[in-house]
Amino acid sequence: MKFKRSACIEPMYFEIPFLERFAAAKKDGFDYVEFWSWTDKDLEATRAAAEAAGIGISGFNGDAELSLVDPQHNDEYLKFLESSIQAAKTVGALSLTIHSNGLGEGGKVICDYRDLSDTIKTCNMFDMLKRCAELAEKHDIRLNLEGLNIISDHVGNFLVHTEVAAEMCRLIGSDKLNILYDVYHMQLNEGNLCNTIARFADVMGHVHVADCPGRHEPGTGEIHYPRIYQALAEHNYQGIVGYELIPETSTANAVEKIMTIV
Repeated sequence: MKFKRSACIEPMYFEIPFLERFAAAKKDGFDYVEFWSWTDKDLEATRAAAEAAGIGISGFNGDAELSLVDPQHNDEYLKFLESSIQAAKTVGALSLTIHSNGLGEGGKVICDYRDLSDTIKTCNMFDMLKRCAELAEKHDIRLNLEGLNIISDHVGNFLVHTEVAAEMCRLIGSDKLNILYDVYHMQLNEGNLCNTIARFADVMGHVHVADCPGRHEPGTGEIHYPRIYQALAEHNYQGIVGYELIPETSTANAVEKIMTIV
């Protein structure tokens, strides 16, 4: 099964200006692009670049520096999420990615909330996810909840395991709330990739790909991606596969490897 592919054009196509990356990704065979932040983008120019290139926008982050686990952030989080939804509508994006903790420069976790118990963090996140899902249903947009690795890139992040994210989404039961399964992050946190896909493919709204270690393109590390794609197909994953990775040498070399592993 050939999945729809999305290039994350923050780290990929770093060699050219941002607005030129849409056409470059389309030329290379991607169906969609995605990026990290929207507040630093010219939204009208972004939409125009995507439309001119004939490429879709799969999504971007919807929560910025705010946290789902901090009760003091609740009102501000929902207000910002609503702004993110409007930004997504402006550029024509399909989804927004949300996280347990606020992320700062370079994706670093701003606060690990060691002063809050796991009970408070879990309960607040669950209640907030229900409210986020209501917003998503109101505006007809998908939200994807992403766990992050705490080994190297996002030390202190609360949402670590796929099972926790998936079971929260199942309990809430909204077709607008799913998980973003990042193969790179979860290889670092928990391994057991194919079994995890078998258990939770039904609540996966988006998949991220990068090899491990290094977060480079498939074929540069220890993950056997042909088997990962096979598992996704076997368990009827219907979503987009996004390539959120740092090219080991150049985007051209990364794309060559991406397009030869199916």
